[in-house]
Amino acid sequence: MIVITRYSVSEADAEAFRTEAANAVAALAARPGFLRHRLGRAADDPELWTLVTEWEGAGPYRRALSSYEVKVAAVPLLSRALDEPSAYEVVDGHSP
Repeated sequence: MIVITRYSVSEADAEAFRTEAANAVAALAARPGFLRHRLGRAADDPELWTLVTEWEGAGPYRRALSSYEVKVAAVPLLSRALDEPSAYEVVDGHSP
């Protein structure tokens, strides 16, 4: 499963956002089922960011969100995400 969240972040807030994202990823990465993440910034719009996380499945992701540590560290960041679907089932692809 992949989770893609997008954020609109002003240039002035970019460093604080990166710190908040690092804290959120650290909490998520400590949970069972977390595989990897990527933090990206749009090449054509430097105020548009995305955080992509990969999970073993929907269950581990949902359990991660309910943990106290994630609620404290990641929910503040996730609450800043653009209001759009974010969780996707992988239907095709491969791992290297």
